[in-house]
Amino acid sequence: MANIAVIDYGAGNLTSVSKALELTGAEVAVTSEGKTIEKADGVVLPGVGSFGDAINRLRDLGLIPVLEGGFRKNKPFLGICLGFQMLFTESEEEGRHLGFNWFPGRVKRFRHDLKIPQVGWNRVRSVKETPLLKGVPDRSFFYFVHSYYVDPEEDGIVAARTDYGGDFVSMIQHGNIFAMQFHPEKSGDIGQLVLRNFYQLVRSETGRC
Repeated sequence: MANIAVIDYGAGNLTSVSKALELTGAEVAVTSEGKTIEKADGVVLPGVGSFGDAINRLRDLGLIPVLEGGFRKNKPFLGICLGFQMLFTESEEEGRHLGFNWFPGRVKRFRHDLKIPQVGWNRVRSVKETPLLKGVPDRSFFYFVHSYYVDPEEDGIVAARTDYGGDFVSMIQHGNIFAMQFHPEKSGDIGQLVLRNFYQLVRSETGRC
């Protein structure tokens, strides 16, 4: 059994994420301890709330260098919603806040006539093959809750897109680094399949097949 650390920084949808991961067979630790995160076979960074508050909390906990170390080692990583947005250079939410800058890009607010935030189900359109979408029918519906979206500078990392008053990036992949704007833990069986695919990737990387 591989173990997955779910980062607890006071802004994550921790219970539903951890329970959904446990259903995949993973051993799950909800933690804010750097050593536990470093020892984990895979890492999940969930998130709901304010970009600036989340970044500051992670900084205060000393977890940004820990996560950066996993990124450099290409440790399996999954960012969800706010945990997706923080991987980029900066966000315009409530001012200007710097992110992890793992990938160049900016988090922007929707500017259209549709209801903001987007709350509910929307289609996710695959634009490249990625292991987390294995077995997931293209244009499947996933659950979203967000007012901001990511505008990456590099097209090569984009794994899926969604339309909401215009096309936006809803999932990325770079090596073993995955992140998505939608909530797989709130997306029923199809979301559970995405999480199961992530766990299988973690197992394969650790040789625990």
